[in-house]
Amino acid sequence: MKFSPGRYLFGFAIIATGICALASHNYDQLAAVPHHAILASIVAAIEILAGLAVLWTRTARPGAIALGAIYFIFSLLAVPLIIHEPRVYNNFGNFFEQFSYVAGALLLYACASPIAESRNKKLAQIGYYSFALCLISFALEQLFYLSATATLVPKWLPPGQKFWAIATTVAFALAAIALLTGFKTLLASRLTTAMLVGFLLLVWLPALFAAPHDFANWSEAIETLAIAASAWLVADFLAHRRSAEPSAATSA
Repeated sequence: MKFSPGRYLFGFAIIATGICALASHNYDQLAAVPHHAILASIVAAIEILAGLAVLWTRTARPGAIALGAIYFIFSLLAVPLIIHEPRVYNNFGNFFEQFSYVAGALLLYACASPIAESRNKKLAQIGYYSFALCLISFALEQLFYLSATATLVPKWLPPGQKFWAIATTVAFALAAIALLTGFKTLLASRLTTAMLVGFLLLVWLPALFAAPHDFANWSEAIETLAIAASAWLVADFLAHRRSAEPSAATSA
């Protein structure tokens, strides 16, 4: 994926995440960790450097390793909350939101440059199915918090807020089914990317204009962008795999 648009979007989203964390001196995932302000600054600096590394093919793989490690740790930090309050789905949602970044980093690492073919396929498949599981979580999270999701939909958007809350929940579920079953996977990943970009443009961009100094809005907007980038990496991987199949058949 030398010229993968998803790779560039992923890199820019991570750089933005690091900048936002430095400006706010905060990471929700590190709130319960001692000296979290210092750790937040260190992690933010690593994110910015790793995000920059992702933008160049030669350094994309080390950048992906750093980001995969950071977000895997962030995912694990959500586990104690899940154990403590297993009936609160938001804790599961936080885990899978961070884990979607891990899925993107795995796909990026596997496809950034040539490695052993069997290892390449295994890592890419792990990233692919990991993102599919994240889509299930996104659907469940919206389902459990459907009223709250509906309030985020612009009131001017017909036919209504509740309609779009339900429609996007179903869309996440259908995308997960498509990826897990192998049916129309490329279309599903592209439509998921488009939907997430729509969230960014219709929900979070107006929120940023309305309250530009609210770091919560910046955090949500950048998180949506990063998840959209992970979905785009899935689409790039599927497109790359599809284009490689005819050449593989020809050489055989």
